[in-house]
Amino acid sequence: MISGRGGCGKSTIVSLLARKLKNNGNRILVVDCDESNFGLNKILGIEKPKKTLMNNLGGKLAVRDKLLEIVQKDENHLNIFDVMSLDDLSNDYVTWDDNLGFLEIGKIEHSMEGCACPMGALSRDFLNHLTINENEWILVDTEAGIEHFGRGVLEGADFIIAIVDPSEDAILLANKAYKLSFENNKNFGVILNKIDDNLEEILKSKLDSNIAILGIINYSSDIAMLNLQGNSVESVSIGVLDDIITCIN
Repeated sequence: MISGRGGCGKSTIVSLLARKLKNNGNRILVVDCDESNFGLNKILGIEKPKKTLMNNLGGKLAVRDKLLEIVQKDENHLNIFDVMSLDDLSNDYVTWDDNLGFLEIGKIEHSMEGCACPMGALSRDFLNHLTINENEWILVDTEAGIEHFGRGVLEGADFIIAIVDPSEDAILLANKAYKLSFENNKNFGVILNKIDDNLEEILKSKLDSNIAILGIINYSSDIAMLNLQGNSVESVSIGVLDDIITCIN
């Protein structure tokens, strides 16, 4: 699960990791849990699915009604899904590029439609019931901040990664995310992003000393231009990705 503040580079790093894993012979599903992010598929270089997972289940109102039902029963989980593998997922809500898949949980589609709590509950339930085999990976791109921790989305994750760009807000969020991950017995590490030699030591000095630094990615004007133009990062090669994958595997 990839977390961090808005603009830190979550979607870019999810896409870079996904493409690297694919090229290494793995099967990957990228799960877009950010209800406000509309461009992850472009960065990833893959078509959008026909439907979001939520729309495939009847839309936000249907999921909200199910959520209200379990609240009234004083229960904590939706339990919409049975245990499933990647092969069980429908092409109605997953698109595939060979062994790279892409799924959107749900998106804000109308003004005044209410909060995104049903998307969070759906993400939690989906990830809790999704199983993977050897050489299969699930990469989860979350919304900005730490709300997904409160929603319990981390429950189905094996490893939490916080992206830290050069900002005080990113450092504060990473330190808090570490404590929340530790509280839930989850492996945790950070990737320093958009870094130069003058910034690296400053960021390290401000992060909790117990936090593992998985890798450091320098600022790239080429990646910034690809994002600005709405192009994918599939042609980008960054050597540190193999080290990051080794750390979290």
